Amino acid sequence: MTITELKRSFLAELIKEYPCEEANSFFGLLTEAYLGMSRFQVALQREKEISETDLAKFKSAKQRLLDQEPIQHILGKTEFFGLHFQVSKKVLVPRPETEELVQWILDDLESENKKIQLLDIGAGSGCIAISLAKNLPEAEIFAMDISAQALETAMLNAENNKVVINFAEKDVLKLEELGQDFNVIVSNPPYVRELEKADMQPNVLRYEPGTALYVKDDDPLVFYRKIAGLAQKALVPGGKLYFEINQYLGPETEKLLQEYGFKTELRKDIYGNFRMLKGVKET
Repeated sequence: MTITELKRSFLAELIKEYPCEEANSFFGLLTEAYLGMSRFQVALQREKEISETDLAKFKSAKQRLLDQEPIQHILGKTEFFGLHFQVSKKVLVPRPETEELVQWILDDLESENKKIQLLDIGAGSGCIAISLAKNLPEAEIFAMDISAQALETAMLNAENNKVVINFAEKDVLKLEELGQDFNVIVSNPPYVRELEKADMQPNVLRYEPGTALYVKDDDPLVFYRKIAGLAQKALVPGGKLYFEINQYLGPETEKLLQEYGFKTELRKDIYGNFRMLKGVKET
């Protein structure tokens, strides 16, 4: 089978489940991963014959995509903030919106002393902590997560991206204090309410870790409340707390931070949704 025939066969079924542009994107990513060919090379070598081994890989990938498995899981990796991260069912797939949160932190720290201590609560794949460490080489970066499996992935990603992160396995809801002072604390905690599951894509519902996503409808801000309390004690005067938040609970989350004495700023993401929140500890 030639590349042209493979592409025709591959897309014929996928476009029934995905937009044409997205299906084509999947094919491009897989040809690069499995054949080592760029889209330009694919266009130039349309009659190239594909081995049975590689055909089997594409067949398996196509079925996994039809089962709504994320392309990042199939490839075993993704890109975030210009860096490469390994991902699996153990961790959330990093989102573009979270890149905006990282950029906000870096912009705020641009004019400050970079020799800071920074904590990421709920590290997951390590995308936030590692991206910050890569851009703040003089900072001391700490990260915690409740999941030992997630931390395994995060430690591997830190090693692959050649940064040093101080990882710890901890359940933030059970902590009474953070144990030291920090200049910056950042968290992308679970914030999706059970009632919002009906609006979520099957690839998220089936394949991403629920402990990193969901909170109970009757207390959706449980993690924000706990982290705000811990941060109020651990942040130095003028220290900053950054959150990724539920777009439907922006004002409520901002009010919670204000109740803990933080001066706040609520921001929209590139899609126009309230997705980021900063709190500054008053001096």
